[in-house]
Amino acid sequence: MNDAPRFRRYAPEVRAAMLVEAGLACLARGGITAFTVDNICREAGASRGLIAHHFGGKDGLLAAVYAAAYRNFLGLFLPDEDRDPTLAELVDAAFSEDLFRRDPLNIWLALWGEVAVNPALRAEHRAQYARYLARVEAAIRRHAAARGRSVDAAGLAFPLVALIDGLWLEAHIDPEKLSPARAKMAALALLEPALGPIAAC
Repeated sequence: MNDAPRFRRYAPEVRAAMLVEAGLACLARGGITAFTVDNICREAGASRGLIAHHFGGKDGLLAAVYAAAYRNFLGLFLPDEDRDPTLAELVDAAFSEDLFRRDPLNIWLALWGEVAVNPALRAEHRAQYARYLARVEAAIRRHAAARGRSVDAAGLAFPLVALIDGLWLEAHIDPEKLSPARAKMAALALLEPALGPIAAC
């Protein structure tokens, strides 16, 4: 007779991270409709009660998944935490091959759709989006200072982020019409009149 327990024991922080990764995997596979307690627990090899234990429920887990998706995204912008990225590196990362895969698109479409109807997720979005804007704004300010230019870094960061998000989405929806290279050129066209050549800095 096999008396082995059904679920393995992990340290609490490891189990919580496994549930977040399972949530991301479910979103990547089937969007928000696949983000169910049963699917997540099956993916993570965890019992249903652990979601409530670690996150207070499915909405709490969804907020943690949103934060993890942003960490993954911003990690492409700043792989080396001891060095500030250049503006050219930020633009390159925004249209990198790592982001132009189907899984990130499925995850972000699912999360963005939920932001409008889920207050907890909206609050998480605001916090993460502020970090995203701040990183872009800081890179613009560094670039402008290196070029001896005076610009409204905050005023330029917001439309740049909006443009990057919109181009990234359109490039996924219709890649034959908008390639990553063409999308990157559009982002540079917004920046270079105010900042000068980007790639050379």
